[in-house]
Amino acid sequence: MAKVHVTLKPVVLDPQGLAVQGGLRTLGFDTVQSVRAGKYLEIKLEAPDKAEAERLVKEMCTKLLANPVIEDYRLEVAPIEG
Repeated sequence: MAKVHVTLKPVVLDPQGLAVQGGLRTLGFDTVQSVRAGKYLEIKLEAPDKAEAERLVKEMCTKLLANPVIEDYRLEVAPIEG
């Protein structure tokens, strides 16, 4: 199982994050200083070992899941439990 977090790079304007921040402040959460929105994906895949699974997921990220020009990603790969 791979867990992938995709976020906009810090220098990229985040309109969705700004909208969420505005909504939170409207609801009385005045202490919120900023919000950055992103994507979270869980991917189940078969691979002979952890290194190969990480290589495959990195390739998925660079080819489809994240736009490397404006987004960063981090991933974690662990065996599927059960």
